[in-house]
Amino acid sequence: MEQMNGSLQLEQALLFTFLEVSPDCQFREQLQSYRESLKRQQVTLYQASDDDELQTDGNRSGHFQNGELEEAPTNEEVIRIIAAQLAEIGDQLNKEIQGRVVEDLVQHFRNETLSREDIALHMSRTVKELLRSIPLDMSQEKTMLVLAMVLTKKVVNRVPSLLQRVCNATVNYMNQQFHEDIARMLGE
Repeated sequence: MEQMNGSLQLEQALLFTFLEVSPDCQFREQLQSYRESLKRQQVTLYQASDDDELQTDGNRSGHFQNGELEEAPTNEEVIRIIAAQLAEIGDQLNKEIQGRVVEDLVQHFRNETLSREDIALHMSRTVKELLRSIPLDMSQEKTMLVLAMVLTKKVVNRVPSLLQRVCNATVNYMNQQFHEDIARMLGE
């Protein structure tokens, strides 16, 4: 399983919130369970880290306070508002995505022999192909971001067992392609 680090937290928060607020998301329970497991994993990683120095207050490098992992400073309300806006846009774009496109992505995600790079490349190609067929009334980057998140939702709605693999690939894709755009949108 891929580890979630600080540089992916914005993307993860935005994707998960987008999926949660999307009206046709059929895997909310699995998503919540996965999100909680990632948080537990993150706590374990921080606790196991030998790099943390003991501070004068008895905490380790500011990551813990009273034994609790402090969340990265992200404004959850801003993320929720932006995700809801993107989900509305996603509902409009959803109609433009044909079933064969989703089925093709499902097949790629099911193929265990494909590397993360291969999957990211295919996701990028798919988003760019869809972009050509959709009239733009917003920036190309924002449209591509929304398309990636809508594709994630459609693939996992179709095959819920792919949740972790698809979310990890999408978060990485979002980080590689749109990190600055996401940070700017969220005011980070």
